[in-house]
Amino acid sequence: MKDCTMFFTAILDWCDLKTCLLIFGLLLLFIKIRKKGHSDFPPGPWVIPLLHDILFGFDPHTIDKIAQRYGHIFSIRRGGIKTVYVSGFKMVHEVLVTQGDNFLDHPVSPLLDEAVKGNGISASNGYRWRRQRHFSVSHIYPIGDGRRALELNILRECALLTEAIQEEIGVFDPHTKIVNAVTNVIGFLVFGKCFNNSPSDFQTLLTLSAESCSLTRTPLAQLYDICPWLMKRFPGPRETILSNYSKVAAFLRKQIEIHKKDWDPFHHRDFIDSYIGEIDKRRKDREAGFGVENLVYCTLDMLEAGTETMTSTLRWALLFMMKYPDVQKAVQAEIDRVVGQSRQPCLADKVNMPYVNAVLHETQRVANILPYSAPRVARRDTTLGGYLIPEGTVVITSLSSVLNDKSKWMTPDKFNPDHFLDSQGLFWKREAFFAFSAGKRMCLGEQLAQMELFLFFTSLLQRFTFSSPGGVEPSLEAQGMNVMSPKPFKVRVSTRQ
Repeated sequence: MKDCTMFFTAILDWCDLKTCLLIFGLLLLFIKIRKKGHSDFPPGPWVIPLLHDILFGFDPHTIDKIAQRYGHIFSIRRGGIKTVYVSGFKMVHEVLVTQGDNFLDHPVSPLLDEAVKGNGISASNGYRWRRQRHFSVSHIYPIGDGRRALELNILRECALLTEAIQEEIGVFDPHTKIVNAVTNVIGFLVFGKCFNNSPSDFQTLLTLSAESCSLTRTPLAQLYDICPWLMKRFPGPRETILSNYSKVAAFLRKQIEIHKKDWDPFHHRDFIDSYIGEIDKRRKDREAGFGVENLVYCTLDMLEAGTETMTSTLRWALLFMMKYPDVQKAVQAEIDRVVGQSRQPCLADKVNMPYVNAVLHETQRVANILPYSAPRVARRDTTLGGYLIPEGTVVITSLSSVLNDKSKWMTPDKFNPDHFLDSQGLFWKREAFFAFSAGKRMCLGEQLAQMELFLFFTSLLQRFTFSSPGGVEPSLEAQGMNVMSPKPFKVRVSTRQ
């Protein structure tokens, strides 16, 4: 092994990047041909390892085409790693729910591990993950007075958002105003305060975090996870990702230190206060991982999960209202009947607004913001759909295929709120609604997201009507890889009479 490393080091001294990648890809191809896999392992397309990732990538559309040929379970070798892709409600439910314990762990990539050093919720597994997740869920969506305080904070942001849009009556891009409102909600939950709508260190933090998330999806970043010893020798996104995480972590440590100075054990203002108290309670339980560094990256997990997806969902909701004005009128009619115009909508109204609830769920289904669940790794040899999935195999489930499964939806290719209404017009939560994934490791912020989405959406539709500028048909084309967001758009806003 040492001789092999010295050999490649000598080659790197005179080869350029493309030549090195070509040599490395051919080497992996040779290994693939020589190495015999399990005869009952899921089949898949024959591709040149590594080079195919660089030249073509594996975007959702490519994966869907491969699934049409090989079925609901197939494999692809990415570099030297065999990855199994699973699609369709039946098989995805099998992975995430029925046999969820066999696929509960997340594989931790070398690049992510170098950035967060095993801290946070998404990068942990086992007992540590269970304790961190349980604590975080209980504080993201509290009970009693804590839940009411959270709702009041969201309602305040709803009022500020409607005021900001009222000042822009006419044609404008709503993206920035929506981002400000959403980030203030998560800022209140985590830091106990809002950072207003002006530029701040907090906004810079979110920008750096978003940039890092985007860079981790690039081919060169994924190559680093396949062969870190090789990619360290070349400039690439690794340096930017690590630098961004370092800056974000420094900002969060500063906020934690501020909290420590006036921390009250009998009055916790926010997530950071509560976590500081938990550090003291669990000081003897080292395996649970409660400490300042873990608090830094658990906080970052919450910020990343609570901003980009919610912002994208609200923007999709406005696009669908522009695209389907009859649906918008029906939404407004239900708001007028249940809420009227004399007060703000509140969470208690939701049970009496089945159509609005159906429209929001259909928005999440069609928008398909998260086409894949986070990768899982088989904890033991497992049989899945008649195939053997060996221990350690990376498994990726297609949430997109579930949200568009023809056996579960009447008109999967159309925006149809009736998907979530029963014969009596009551809201019906469908078993194939996997917009937040499913099972024990589903998105921990689902309840908060649904709460925010309902309050923001009804507040906006109560006050305004949204239409396409100049009668131009709105584009529903998405952009992104892991998170599918709308392309930039402008909307015509008019005040309701």
